[in-house]
Amino acid sequence: MNANNLPALYLGHGAPPLLDDPVWRGELSKWSSNLVKPKAILIISAHWQAAPISVTSLQDNHPLYYDFYGFPQKYYEVQYQAPVALDLPGEIQKLIGQEIQVDQNRGLDHGAFVPLIAMYPQADIPVIQLSIPTMQPEKLFEIGKKLAPLRSQGVLIIGSGFMTHGLPFLKEFRIEATPPNWSVEFDLWANEMLQNGEVDKLLDFKNQAPGMPYAHPTVEHFAPIFITLGASSNPGEKIESAIEGYWMGLSKRSFAVL
Repeated sequence: MNANNLPALYLGHGAPPLLDDPVWRGELSKWSSNLVKPKAILIISAHWQAAPISVTSLQDNHPLYYDFYGFPQKYYEVQYQAPVALDLPGEIQKLIGQEIQVDQNRGLDHGAFVPLIAMYPQADIPVIQLSIPTMQPEKLFEIGKKLAPLRSQGVLIIGSGFMTHGLPFLKEFRIEATPPNWSVEFDLWANEMLQNGEVDKLLDFKNQAPGMPYAHPTVEHFAPIFITLGASSNPGEKIESAIEGYWMGLSKRSFAVL
């Protein structure tokens, strides 16, 4: 890793009950403790798809966006009052070369605040969330390349999704459930492609990855990986898996590009 650069991350964010899982929450906490503390965080969650590219509200302590249903009331009372990264929209606009919309009605969704609570519970790092404007891997990769200079400015870029997300095909709804073959096969293939730097094959995952379409019947949870990879496409950077294993049979593999 360039000494002046923060890594770019891709992580599995989990549903709100992640916060009650001491193992996974502990893994995220340990991971962040080994990173240089960022000056700001730019997070891209699977749960916000909006074009043109948008960012969350710039109002301090804007309420979170509780984009889930059917959970116990305590999860709708969770707070994460991190300061807003007010300088980032302007920097993003310069880098991307197009106007960035500000959604004044949107706070951080659970794909952002759940992992951030586990990683940076003191909520003392300025944060902003960026929307996913397209599901086309090549276009997301190009957006990531344009955002890459933020890393040298102390900005931690996080793509937040899930390495496998075939919820309709799960047969067991237990944290310790045996992972289905399609989840294991996709996870191992993706890790091999990451370690070998075979980005072209990852971009063509719909056609090349085993376990499809079961691993991703819809692709929004894999899409953030392409912004992460685009933001880290410098020669010599390596992939380091920080979290491995499965949660309810889904791969929670998370990695950093160093």
